[in-house]
Parts: sequence; C-alpha cells; structure tokens
Amino acid sequence: MARMKDKYLNEVAPGMMQKFGYKNVMEIPKIEKVVINMGVGEAVGNPKALDAAVADLTMIVGQRPVVTRAKKSIAAFKIREGMAIGTKVTLRGERMYQFLDKLLNVALPRVRDFRGVSPRAFDGRGNYTLGVKEQLIFPEIDYDKVDKIRGMDIIIVTTAKSDEEARELLRLMGMPFSAA
Repeated sequence: MARMKDKYLNEVAPGMMQKFGYKNVMEIPKIEKVVINMGVGEAVGNPKALDAAVADLTMIVGQRPVVTRAKKSIAAFKIREGMAIGTKVTLRGERMYQFLDKLLNVALPRVRDFRGVSPRAFDGRGNYTLGVKEQLIFPEIDYDKVDKIRGMDIIIVTTAKSDEEARELLRLMGMPFSAA
C-alpha cells in the first residue's frame, strides 16, 4: 500500500499539476474507490456456487463481499426478484491501494497474451471499468481448489472531471494501457 500511495504523492501529483496546470493540490484527481463485482449466473440453479464466489472474492481482496440480489424477475433467465445472483465488494483507503498494487504488478502480467488494457473503457465521468475473464490470475487462488472459472468487473472510481484526466492519473499510477 505504501508503495502505491508514495507513488501517487511523489510522481503522480507533480505530473498531473504540470500537465493540466492545476494551481492547487486539491484539484488533482484521486482514486476514490474500487468496486469489484462478480456475477454468478449459475447461482439460480446451484446456491452453493454463490458461496464459492464469495470465498474466492474474500481471498482476493481480504474483505467480505456482499451478496447482490435481482432487482426484478426475468422469466427467460429463471430469475425471480430478490434472488441472489452475484457478489460485490467496495474497497477504499489502504485496502484499495493494496488491491491496485496487486492488480497492476502481479495479476495483469499473468494474463495470457496480455498486451495492455483498453484505453477507451472510461464512462465519460472519469471512471474506468476493467473486465477480467478468470479469477485465476490472482496469486491467492489455488487452481486445484477452483470449482468453476468466473470473471469479474473491476470499476475504478476517480474524482477526475474528464476521461483525459482519469486516463493520465491511471497511466501515472502504472496502468498498462495498450497502444490501440
């Protein structure tokens, strides 16, 4: 954690002030929170699948996730309102920086044929969304104990006012954006 926070204070903040011409250090965008969401579609027929997803997410982030429930019924997917269909966890502060450090320096380099993440996955308000196809890229997950490979969405919420500011913030933090 100290490594990421020190990097922000010593490299990112001065770089952002110089590039965007901020006059006050409080104008510099920061990472507010990281939300990790794991949808578990097979939980409809197999409630134990949700327990495995909760255990995996707990191991990865070091914090117990909450179970997300369906907002409305969808007959085609055999989902009723209120049914448990996924898990999510919100990280802030020290745990957030620890997770980002692990994601950028350990997990993403373990992705097969990795050429960087898309520089276009911003939402227009300075938030970045990253989809991961399998939880096996995290070192805490033991391959032999995994019942099913599940993907997850990682949303990085920043205080940036534009996508350009957020892209520069994440680039200076070490996010490996692809050239395309």
